[in-house]
Amino acid sequence: MKIKNTKEGGYTIIELLFYISLFIVSSILVINSMVVMSRSFRETALQVELLQGGSIMERMSREIRQSLAINTITASSLKLNTKDGSGVSKTVEFVLSGSNVRLLDNNVFIGNLNTPNMVVTTLSFTQINSTVSKAIKIDLSVRSGNDNLNRIFNFYDTIVLRGSY
Repeated sequence: MKIKNTKEGGYTIIELLFYISLFIVSSILVINSMVVMSRSFRETALQVELLQGGSIMERMSREIRQSLAINTITASSLKLNTKDGSGVSKTVEFVLSGSNVRLLDNNVFIGNLNTPNMVVTTLSFTQINSTVSKAIKIDLSVRSGNDNLNRIFNFYDTIVLRGSY
């Protein structure tokens, strides 16, 4: 007489608990890494958005550098006399309007220099005169409309007018 082996194939309860706990731990690790990656992506996108304030400064600096004279200047607006590519006189104006930096060419609105999500908190122009030249100091502060921490980036520049020396 043979004794029949009654053990059937399958998992014991301990094996089942081990595999379930292993699955839970690995799921938590994957979800946590996805949350960290999404936060990092959001932070990088905010930093890129805020650094676009540098492109606003670059545009204003280029126009000031190429201008011949200052037409009018106030704390939050600057109008420059310059010439276009064919030598025709024109004006270029930068105005802080609400939270946007507006660009006007010959008193015609061209567009805002900042993106819709970028809030310009401060824009100020200061004229600097010397015996041989004129310069303009610009202070620009921007923040992102998407930033919960309301961080502000500050940009500063001083540009000498081409036509003043």
